[in-house]
Amino acid sequence: MAIEIKAPTFPESVADGTVATWHKKPGDAVKRDELIVDIETDKVVIEVLAEADGVLAQIIKNEGDTVLSNEVLGSLGEGGATAPAPAAAAQAAAPAAAPAVAAGDDQILSPAARKIAEENGIDPNSIAGTGKGGRVTKEDVVAAVDAKKNAPATPAAKPAAPAAAAPVFASGDRTEKRVPMTRVRATVARRLVEAQSNMAMLTTFNEVDMTEVMALRSKYKDLFEKSHNGVRLGFMSFFVKAATEALKRFPAVNASIDGADIVYHGYADVGVAVSSDRGLVVPVLRNAELMSLAEIENGIATFGKKARDGKLSIDEMTGGTFTITNGGTFGSMMSTPIVNPPQAAILGMHNILQRPMAINGQVVIRPMMYLALSYDHRLIDGKEAVTFLVTIKNLLEDPARLLLDI
Repeated sequence: MAIEIKAPTFPESVADGTVATWHKKPGDAVKRDELIVDIETDKVVIEVLAEADGVLAQIIKNEGDTVLSNEVLGSLGEGGATAPAPAAAAQAAAPAAAPAVAAGDDQILSPAARKIAEENGIDPNSIAGTGKGGRVTKEDVVAAVDAKKNAPATPAAKPAAPAAAAPVFASGDRTEKRVPMTRVRATVARRLVEAQSNMAMLTTFNEVDMTEVMALRSKYKDLFEKSHNGVRLGFMSFFVKAATEALKRFPAVNASIDGADIVYHGYADVGVAVSSDRGLVVPVLRNAELMSLAEIENGIATFGKKARDGKLSIDEMTGGTFTITNGGTFGSMMSTPIVNPPQAAILGMHNILQRPMAINGQVVIRPMMYLALSYDHRLIDGKEAVTFLVTIKNLLEDPARLLLDI
């Protein structure tokens, strides 16, 4: 009896998806819970797993085809691998006489294990298989990946190239390469254009002296990491805390427009822009106004790892009432971030630079960062936007204000 392979049920915010990669070919044996096909949506890549053991009998939706929720992608037939030829069966019946097979051979390395090994730069020949007949299982590869991550770094080690890296051409090469835009990047592009077309968007700038925050971080970062089970204290948590405090004082910045109505949110769901190989993604810290610095840092670190591994869920990237983006990670000194609809504002952080500043009649060198607040002028007046940004500046230049709520 054939078993239908169906696309998952997409949430309301996702209309459809695209078949990204089939990991099996018709006739290939499939085990229960083994990855069969990837579905790329506007936000994430969803893995479709086998519901039972069997053989991939048919592929209905090919790579690049658009699919809807619960649409049939293909089918699984009963049984295991395709029956071997008589000669092959006779040979298989005498395993003791067969020569040993290398760990990296297709005969004993499962497709799922091979995929994980390739993504993490693991040589299959270096893995000792624990499966039947020396087969390298998925668990063997995962263990090897964990061992590699925990091993001390060596000077010769080089990071693996990103999966979606642009092609590299030789000097003077006039060839061209055309590749389809991923759905994530296409969606980001469309939403950015819509934001500029449908909003009265303005950007206001200010600068913040990071001396106090840097001193506080330097003084307590080791104790912080020890007290919170390895969670590192960064700058982003200070900005999230300052932003949530400012959002309480300026509710219009935390609001959104819905038709002819203004929706004021009594909570701060802060989106943190994260760059990934597939494009920009914005996972959301729910009720960030209630989170501690450690909870914020842990949440951001978890999101970053999931983004790199392509494991962010749609729920983790849905919603958000305010967004923070940090171009300073890549060395940006100043930028004008684009609001993420239907939100009303976005805060842009930038690089910290040592600059001469006039303080109390003296020229001193201070670590300075430019801040940018892009906002929807239909909802937020200029005075509100400027005062909101000044509030964040004051809270960061005197972090004690965050504790004293002043």
